[in-house]
Amino acid sequence: MKISEFALRDLLPLSLTNTPCVSVQKQSNVQEAIGLLIPYLESMTDSLIVTNGDNKPLGIVGGREIIERILSNPTYNLFENSVESVMSTQITSVSGTTKLRDVIEAWKQTGRAFSIIPNFIGGYSAISARKLLEIGKSSMTEMTISEMPKKKAITFKVDATVNSVINMMLKHKTRKLLLENSNQFISDRIIIEKIATDFNYLKNINNFLDLPVVDFGFEYAKIITKDLNVNELSSIMFGMMHPYVVYKDQAISPWDICLTLLSEKMQEYA
Repeated sequence: MKISEFALRDLLPLSLTNTPCVSVQKQSNVQEAIGLLIPYLESMTDSLIVTNGDNKPLGIVGGREIIERILSNPTYNLFENSVESVMSTQITSVSGTTKLRDVIEAWKQTGRAFSIIPNFIGGYSAISARKLLEIGKSSMTEMTISEMPKKKAITFKVDATVNSVINMMLKHKTRKLLLENSNQFISDRIIIEKIATDFNYLKNINNFLDLPVVDFGFEYAKIITKDLNVNELSSIMFGMMHPYVVYKDQAISPWDICLTLLSEKMQEYA
């Protein structure tokens, strides 16, 4: 049977609810939400849960919501607004009996690889693309990188501005862009962290969108030279703080592993 036909509880029997949701109260401001997003984006999960006083999930906020709002309001005022005013109300909830295929298909529809799942202590845990790397690394398939769904790397030029980079991310529905002819990349996390740490949430900054991103400091995707099996690749990415690899002309993120898990060739599971 294909891996995608298994239920989550069968694929992740010991760790299904091990990743707690990071939450923020609806009345908190965007600045407080960013303070939580920076350490958790990609390294643990992709979004924060916005809750009311009873810890009921009302919405989610991630890098996408922040960079979208920056385009329309690149001022300090944005970060004083309530997180409720910028959140998305599109929450995907799953259970242990949900099939892997249904999880990934739902993510295709929402454009966000993130779901919540009730846990045993009365709260919620997170299921994200990073979480599914655990499934990829445990698979016994002989499928290799060269057999994965092909996706051309989205690149930007060294003279790109913040405005052009954010627009490119939103247009191509990606959170990372490669610097052309290199393995350096910029992400929504890097932009948000720069705003918080170096620009004091854009206080007294009037031309943020026109700034060159080359001054923001890029990170490096890991270069893979061998045509590894998908489980080997997943294992490497699982061990990375911010998983992103380059193989030949392919840029591979955890989302690409998720799409690969739908393949007919992903048949066996250990």
